[in-house]
Amino acid sequence: MRIVITEFMSLDGVVQAPGGPEEDTDGGFAHGGWTGPFFDPEVVGGAFDAALAEADALLFGRRTWQTMAAAWPERAGDPFADRMNAVPKYVVSATLGDADLTWNNTTRLPGGDEALDHLRALRASEGGTLLVMGSSRLATTLVQEGLFDELRLMIMPVLLGGGKSVFPTDGAKRPLELVSTTTSPTGVTVCRYRPASQP
Repeated sequence: MRIVITEFMSLDGVVQAPGGPEEDTDGGFAHGGWTGPFFDPEVVGGAFDAALAEADALLFGRRTWQTMAAAWPERAGDPFADRMNAVPKYVVSATLGDADLTWNNTTRLPGGDEALDHLRALRASEGGTLLVMGSSRLATTLVQEGLFDELRLMIMPVLLGGGKSVFPTDGAKRPLELVSTTTSPTGVTVCRYRPASQP
């Protein structure tokens, strides 16, 4: 499968709590919901819709999956929500049990030391696009291990001064190729990158 990571991101690389003030306050993060002023339905919403339309399955870390599982089933009847609820989903977790998988079409992948082997096997399996939304720890692992095929970043014109990122800090060089870029009226740059060969 082809792994595509999509993230709302500040100009200084922060992806934490884009949706609301209580979404993720780890580390004292106080800017939850920071994407609101920059969201426009056509460019930013369109990029998100396009990513979901192309997805054959979704891949989440536990925390993001729990946030999504609490929100989307109640929104049935909206085309985007119906797609979110219907598409197959995978969650990487060492703590969730099968009885916790209440969101339709969810399969658990073991966390911890086994996670990478399961992620590699999933990527090597037959299928189309496996879309990662948010899930900063999982996304960082995928980037660090080279287990991704595309980064779709919705870069918003704001500096947040610190917070969770998806970029590894291991000192390794990872060249990327810019595939496309679109700018919204609110100043959001939607960029698609793919891994490039090392020069």
